[in-house]
Amino acid sequence: MTPTTPTSIELRADGLLLEVVPAGAAVRRLVLLDGEDETDVVLGFDDASLYGTGRDYLGATIGRYGNRIAGARFTLDGVEHRLSPNENGNTLHGGADGFDQRAWTVVEHGESHVTLTLHSPDGDQGFPGALDVAVTYSVTAGVVRIDYAATTDSDTVVSLTNHTYFNLDGEGSGPVDAHRLTVSADAYTPVDGELVPTGEIRDVTGTPFDLRRPTVIADALAGDDVQLVRGQGIDHNFAVDGTNLRHVATLRGTSGRALEVMSDQPGVQVYTGAHFDGTVIGTSGTAYGPRAGIALETQGFPDAPNHADFPSARLRRGDRYASTTTWRFGRDA
Repeated sequence: MTPTTPTSIELRADGLLLEVVPAGAAVRRLVLLDGEDETDVVLGFDDASLYGTGRDYLGATIGRYGNRIAGARFTLDGVEHRLSPNENGNTLHGGADGFDQRAWTVVEHGESHVTLTLHSPDGDQGFPGALDVAVTYSVTAGVVRIDYAATTDSDTVVSLTNHTYFNLDGEGSGPVDAHRLTVSADAYTPVDGELVPTGEIRDVTGTPFDLRRPTVIADALAGDDVQLVRGQGIDHNFAVDGTNLRHVATLRGTSGRALEVMSDQPGVQVYTGAHFDGTVIGTSGTAYGPRAGIALETQGFPDAPNHADFPSARLRRGDRYASTTTWRFGRDA
């Protein structure tokens, strides 16, 4: 099939509609169909031309490296690589011109799936090795699946993720404070004042980050912990229990809608959306205020290239990066 670049692609399956935008390979809408009710449960720009501009990362595919790399540098095989700094001298979400700002190519799509690809040349944002990346969105009844794949011509580091914000009570319905969140993680990675991991992997027991049982988000954010101050809420990586494709998190809205996230990645960045200040207008025409949505970004550990004790993010020449995340939607009984 000849590669094309449509403005957007709508995927449909029983119970949902997913709109994907090639700019940033981003999720713009995820509409749950419940009888006559149609509820969009993700945050998206009302003005679709804002996708690919580097603003807010709404729904975007993130790369080459999700979250932060300290000092915009890392060493691989004794060679230091200096990256593009774009936040307090650190590299966030791949640098000043990350994958969220690229025009991805649609190489295949049907009623229920789409595959988009991107070529990242050697030295792109300072990362070594030419990288060829593909992301496939597919939908089945009540489920969105995201498959990532990448190959490199030289050893490099890779951590791809998706930056969708969820609000199960409906996009534009207000803060997610009353949502209940469960995360399958016995530990998390504390951060310094610039939100870069300190290198510690800390037990969640006795902290506001103990989300192993359903917890109202507002209650977690009310905890007394300097980490909540640094993140203006939760903006932290959790070390997900287990390996392979397994449960990562469950989110429940006051509407009774529920989302179950599964992934094969070692971490998940939980971000409660403190930065929204009314300047982003959503698909419903509503201005997004603080905590308008929550991001659950399945990922490698932030700053892993600089911490030998973190799960390795290295991708070797000749190997294939492959990762899967699923979002399953339902209702409480």
